[in-house]
Amino acid sequence: MRQMPQIAHVDVNCFYASAERAFDPSLEGRPLVVLSNNDGCAVTRSPEAKALGIATGEPWFKLAPRAKEWGLVAKSSNYELYGDISSRVMELLGRYSAWLEVYSIDEAFLGVKGSPEDLLSLGRRIKESVRRHVGVPVCVGIAPTKTLAKLCNKWAKNNPGFGGVCLWAAVPAGMRQTLMARLPVEEIWGIAGRLTKRLNVLGIFTVLDLVMADPVMIRDKFSVVLMRTVLELRGTPCIPMEEERIGRDQLIFSRSFATPVTSAAGLREVLSVYAQQAAARLSKHRLQAKFLTAFAATSPFRDQEQAYPSVCVRLPMPTADPLLLTRAAHALLPNARDGLRYAKAGLMLTDLRPTGNQPPLEPFENRHEERGIGPLLEDVSRRFGRGTIGLGHAGIRSGLDWTMKRGMRSPRYTTDWDELPVVKAA
Repeated sequence: MRQMPQIAHVDVNCFYASAERAFDPSLEGRPLVVLSNNDGCAVTRSPEAKALGIATGEPWFKLAPRAKEWGLVAKSSNYELYGDISSRVMELLGRYSAWLEVYSIDEAFLGVKGSPEDLLSLGRRIKESVRRHVGVPVCVGIAPTKTLAKLCNKWAKNNPGFGGVCLWAAVPAGMRQTLMARLPVEEIWGIAGRLTKRLNVLGIFTVLDLVMADPVMIRDKFSVVLMRTVLELRGTPCIPMEEERIGRDQLIFSRSFATPVTSAAGLREVLSVYAQQAAARLSKHRLQAKFLTAFAATSPFRDQEQAYPSVCVRLPMPTADPLLLTRAAHALLPNARDGLRYAKAGLMLTDLRPTGNQPPLEPFENRHEERGIGPLLEDVSRRFGRGTIGLGHAGIRSGLDWTMKRGMRSPRYTTDWDELPVVKAA
């Protein structure tokens, strides 16, 4: 029993804020929020910002007037920095286990073995190593199941007595029940607001209530998925590790504009850029799409004529070819009207299939795909930066006023040569 396989859940604390602090120590101890696209609202809050009562989703225009009074610092989303910090964390975690599942940008599951003493020591080493070598704080939860591992991580994060590392086997049974009785059921992985209300009707308000519930009753009244959650909370593994989490059903590429697009020519440029970025994403994951839906929308919050044009295009074959996807996206243009202030546009690719799953007959082969045009564009962009190359209107761009506004973005310290951190020796 002492050597049964366990699952470690590692989660970066307040990831975006921690990534900002990794290169700017002056932000330590100060209330900090990271804003959404176009500097709209707070999507990440440091503990100090939470203590001020700032809620997730709070609009920045409401916070800005009191920012100086609070000492509040705001940063635009720096996705290049966050993506690189994430890859460094995951690469480091991979050194501690050959069984690694990257669950999201800031969390991962690891398969681990050992005695309780060994596992606690391992959790502390992981925590200290990530902090020292990447510069961000993490908490570690270790348990027999994924659901329990996430629960232990939550305890480690919210209870200073654990020191950032919580091992299920090391927590006395009485203390487990006390902690579960204090935690609302909506804090459990996979349980959302609507499901919480249905559980409350049955008298299930806390995690302990759910643990004590009859799994068969839960299956009959809810689903097999929720029954698995109950079994996982009881220590029975029901959710397997996944080698890679890639959406297989659809790929959505959509952004709100910093400045509204008011012409078909501007919308053509937007759709061209998005189509080629989507093609690069498909190629990266070795996927092809059979259907493309293009759409645009005016802002519902402005006193103006509303318009929501969209078009669905069936592609001649499953493809990730940037040229075909760009042409398909342009099918939206006849439905767009000059003069309207479009605030958003996007593409949705559906019916995704693995590349090469069904090779086309020779007369129907796509010569651009055979020559690897998509991967070539992505390689050039990766080496020399986004916007250095593109097909058609994606390569000859105008002022790019529609691109995402990030007026308070910190430098991209690790991904841009012109923004490398400068170190001065006294």
